[in-house]
Amino acid sequence: MSRSTPGVPNPDWTDPDCPVARTLDLVGDKWSLLVIRDAIDGARSFTEFQRRTGIARNILTDRLGKLRAYGLLTQRTAPSGRRQEYVLTDAGRDLFAVILTLRQWGERHAFAPGETHSTLVDQYGSPVPEIVPTSADGTILGPDTTRVQKIR
Repeated sequence: MSRSTPGVPNPDWTDPDCPVARTLDLVGDKWSLLVIRDAIDGARSFTEFQRRTGIARNILTDRLGKLRAYGLLTQRTAPSGRRQEYVLTDAGRDLFAVILTLRQWGERHAFAPGETHSTLVDQYGSPVPEIVPTSADGTILGPDTTRVQKIR
């Protein structure tokens, strides 16, 4: 995958007219999403990302570079002034709902009944409620109540 800037035409797009395909072209591998997950959870240094994910150094270097090139992470000097740290940009922070939705799907479908797993909680320690997409009038949306409208 060649590096590109979101919103700029790229001849390597899997499906240039589909927002899902473009998003997957940018962050659709497991390591990119796990780096974003850990950045959301407060990881800032190369070492932290490597320790949390178990990712090989060369792959982590590549993913951090791509996430920076795509405008999802940026680097800044750490408060200590001794090293650089990675922080989410607004675009990276916007992936929170994606990570949350994947987490909630995994809680329902990737564990056996009664199997223990981590839980995302709010600032008060309460489990985060399930995300349920709704229309403007409050109707719950799903595959049977939505469609893709192509714009040409």
